[in-house]
Formats: sequence, C-alpha cells, structure tokens
Amino acid sequence: MSDALHQPVQAAGLPKPIGPYSPGMVFDRLVIVSGQGATDPATGKLAGPDVETQTRQVFRNMQAILEAGGSDLSKVLRCGVFLVDLRDFEKMNAVYAEVFGDHRPARTTVQVSSLPDPGLRVEIDAIAYRD
Repeated sequence: MSDALHQPVQAAGLPKPIGPYSPGMVFDRLVIVSGQGATDPATGKLAGPDVETQTRQVFRNMQAILEAGGSDLSKVLRCGVFLVDLRDFEKMNAVYAEVFGDHRPARTTVQVSSLPDPGLRVEIDAIAYRD
C-alpha cells in the first residue's frame, strides 16, 4: 500500500498528542480521529472538572481535526466514548445529543479504569467521511 493513500491530519492550535500517533488520519474519503481529551488549546489545561464541560471541549477538539481533514461533525459515522465513571453517562449523553442533534452516529460507550490525564473524565474517538 502506498503512503499516498493515507495522510496524517494535524489541526492548528491543538495540543500535540501525548504519544506516537496522529490526531487524525485521512484514507480516501474516511477521516479517522484519535481519541480526543478535553484539553483547552488556549490554556493547555483541562477545560473543567465536570464531564459536561469536558465533553464539549472534546467535541471542539474533534471538530478542529475533522475540519483539517475536510470533514465535520455532521459526517461522523461512528464514535467510541470512554468514561472513567459510567455514572457520568447521562450527563455526557446530554451534551452528545446537543452536539449531534438529529444526526445519530453509531456508538460504543465503555467505562475505563483511567485516562492519560488524571482529571480527564471522558475521551471520544470518531470515524467520519469527507465529500
């Protein structure tokens, strides 16, 4: 397979990944977004301690990567949601519903024992398409 078929996506103004991976990858018409946390690019810190604030920031970060890859949230096909505490499910889900409106991507939601940043309560990845 030629490297020309897939290209990394970098979004201006977002924090660098904390590991050896790209924030996103484009392959043909797909845009695959790595799990996004709630770091506010303006401050370099978590957007807030609660899952609602963090979920909103996750989607702002995701939107920046999707746009850099030629897509947007309306073209998301699937999300993976990782919560440190499933008791946050309803609050995360309310923000998720605000963000996507009537658009309903496929989704998996799981509880994890921890996430890379000690205060991080939610991480979300996505697969979208571009025209």
